[in-house]
Amino acid sequence: MATKHDLIIQHIESLPIGERISVRGIAKQLRMSEGTAYRAIKDAEMLGIVSTIERVGTIRIEKKTKYSFDMLTFKEVVRIIEGNVLGGEAGLERHLSKFIIGAMTKEAMVRYFTSDSLMIVGNREEIQLHALEHDVAVLITGGFHASQRVIDLANERSLPVISTTFDTFTVATVINRSMTDYLIKNEIMTIQDIYTSIDQTPILTLEDTIEDYQRLVTQTGLHRFPVCHNNRLIGVVAATDIAGKQDKLPIERVMTKDPVTVKTHMSIASVSHKMIWEDLEMIPVVEDNLQLIGMVTRQEVSKAIQLVQQQPQMVNTFEDDMMAHLAEYTNPDQKYQFRSVVQPQMINNFGTISYGVLSEFIANIAYRQVLATTKLNSVIEKIDLHYFNLIQIGNEIQFHADVFHYNRKAALTQVDVYHENTLAARAIVTSQIIERT
Repeated sequence: MATKHDLIIQHIESLPIGERISVRGIAKQLRMSEGTAYRAIKDAEMLGIVSTIERVGTIRIEKKTKYSFDMLTFKEVVRIIEGNVLGGEAGLERHLSKFIIGAMTKEAMVRYFTSDSLMIVGNREEIQLHALEHDVAVLITGGFHASQRVIDLANERSLPVISTTFDTFTVATVINRSMTDYLIKNEIMTIQDIYTSIDQTPILTLEDTIEDYQRLVTQTGLHRFPVCHNNRLIGVVAATDIAGKQDKLPIERVMTKDPVTVKTHMSIASVSHKMIWEDLEMIPVVEDNLQLIGMVTRQEVSKAIQLVQQQPQMVNTFEDDMMAHLAEYTNPDQKYQFRSVVQPQMINNFGTISYGVLSEFIANIAYRQVLATTKLNSVIEKIDLHYFNLIQIGNEIQFHADVFHYNRKAALTQVDVYHENTLAARAIVTSQIIERT
């Protein structure tokens, strides 16, 4: 049987694109509390089916895939390859989806042509024209110029024709690296992606009383609210602040001044760390001048972290490449749980495994062990690492991990590193537990 929360989500999905949505309207139409409607609309926003637009309100939108290869524009390509634009300047703001190396016959390359592609080619005018005719931009390597015929067609189609002095291999490598960097940056979820905007943020003012605070608690289910004056954050009030106080007492008398705040560019991991460390249920989101633009709750942050960890990554980071060499296994005495062979890319100038790579292995193993022990996600807070014996390139190393203490907020894990049955390093890892939503 569907829950009230699920029924609201289903109702929102059934609405036409562009339909305006309000907490009060949803609650009234479905005969549910405003608090339930509010939380469901926030989840719908995280799912990408509604959006809050300034001076318009919350509306039903078409769900879109957030991360794609179209983050790099042709204008940025010109910058990173130090190129010159020969024609088609009107198309510089178009996004790049992929690039094609023009080292094949004219007939063979047609199958690779798609919109917003870039043909990397040398001094081959027939290929340049062929690409432009199929809505593909052109990058000419080797410092060659384009003919007037090519430039005229580029201007007509609003497709950039770019020239660079670098060779094809160099520009392909640079562009590929830049596209990967864009993907990695955009896969990092920030507060911008999940926070509740000011239009949907329950706030209190200096004129409000403890009675008004209790009313908001009933409506939203939250127990911590920002206090504002002229849209500027001046404090926060929580349940501990009003305990034992009279209902008519002004909020200004009980609020906490100079509260902990976050900015929209902060990652959800760093904010989660701050919320757990400070034991906060909600943190105001502000601009540099302390103007309140919204708030973020611990539930939203925890749910976002779980969502990120469940999603497949589109590109590999350095950490992913390292962990690909880590294997989990068991043996009769259960002494080792993981092992790896030191690869060339893992070493320092002395031919031994670098301290940073060893720390990455230990952090990853500690995370896995905490998850296996507590069934909860975690964030590494501290690693105390003692490195006894240097481990050289080509050596096999084994890891044994044990969570020797944990509670609902933190876990302590001991990770021992062995080489040739000798203890080579030992680390104590402190992890913060991410609460299940």
